[in-house]
Amino acid sequence: MAKEKKVETNGTVTVVQTGSPIGRRKDQEATLIGLGLNKMNRQRTLKDTPEVRGMIAKVQHLVKVVDAA
Repeated sequence: MAKEKKVETNGTVTVVQTGSPIGRRKDQEATLIGLGLNKMNRQRTLKDTPEVRGMIAKVQHLVKVVDAA
């Protein structure tokens, strides 16, 4: 099981896209779009819910969780 970084600030998590969805499966591309990411280095601060954590885990090789502080 992969190590999951827990970064919490008032119940939010900040995600930065670090990899390109080109050549990836369609479900991974759709997950990035669902997170509000679709271009390199785009950053989103999302509510820290189990659903968002699951989406991050699915595309963990394409995103990075950063500290919002």
